[in-house]
Amino acid sequence: MSRSSAQIPVIDISSSNPHAVTQLLDAAANNGFVFVENNAAAGMPPSKVETMFGLSKQFFHGPIEHKQECPTQNNRGWVSMQQETLDPGNQKRGDFKEAFNLGEFNGNKPNQPLPKPFSTQVDTVADFSHSCHALCNKILQLFAEALEIPSDWFSCRHDQSEGPSGSIMRLLYYPSVPDTLAPDEDDIRAGAHSDYGTLTLLFQLPGQPGLEIKTPSGEWESVPVDPHGTLLSDPSKPLPILVNIGDLLAYWTNGLLKSTVHRVIFPKDARRGGEDRYSMAYFCHPLDEAELVPVPSKRVEQYEGGAEGVRKEGQTMTAKDHLLERLAATYGTKA
Repeated sequence: MSRSSAQIPVIDISSSNPHAVTQLLDAAANNGFVFVENNAAAGMPPSKVETMFGLSKQFFHGPIEHKQECPTQNNRGWVSMQQETLDPGNQKRGDFKEAFNLGEFNGNKPNQPLPKPFSTQVDTVADFSHSCHALCNKILQLFAEALEIPSDWFSCRHDQSEGPSGSIMRLLYYPSVPDTLAPDEDDIRAGAHSDYGTLTLLFQLPGQPGLEIKTPSGEWESVPVDPHGTLLSDPSKPLPILVNIGDLLAYWTNGLLKSTVHRVIFPKDARRGGEDRYSMAYFCHPLDEAELVPVPSKRVEQYEGGAEGVRKEGQTMTAKDHLLERLAATYGTKA
């Protein structure tokens, strides 16, 4: 049975839309997900996105030796098939996916070893990462305006010139699965989880569905790849960028902004082993030493919903403390 489709608004964040601030806050407060029009204001030209998808496909279909040169260390490098388990309490097997995690860059210099083809296109990869971070900061400034706090309250805590952060560009490949590994009905491509950081940008390709979000009633709804539904009539129109709220932004705002649980499934209308799916996610994190203190917003103070806290008794956690705890749960290790 097909899932109902999630009603996620598409918002133009350019100055031509005087309602962008209110629309963003409403979407984040209602379900934690929003599409942002990929126009000039977003700063992500379709050609730039297409180039990165091309490099991603080259890597995942390249020699295994190139992947093995950069195994996962400190949340960077290659994640092999079923290495991760995002929902360990409910999954029988690890996630049916591969990934490559790219950390932040110092200028155009990577802070990790890069395999081919990324090592031969460092400037391109660095430029894409910087563009993603710039878009996140723009969105965070709009949220600051909506919450009536200083415009740089969030962005100054994400200023990568001031120190390291946990921000990651994650290239994802969900391969079709051969019959010998065909998933059981309950197996999924990426287990149910909320994102660990502040904001996530997700870039998708046409005709590759599978993402679902969990509603407040506990039901799953599918997320459209093309919310406009116009690609068939105008293939040149860029897909909007999907943005979702992470745990830290939810915590900073006492749950006013929702960090929504989501997952990636094998589409029900596809064959049992699914079809290939590619996506790219930019996980925006604060500086490692940023303290998880409440946002000084009257609107947040007056909100009574509450969020699952990451602050321990008598202790204010840092962004790095929180990230390490979440990663430990994902990989089954001690933080």
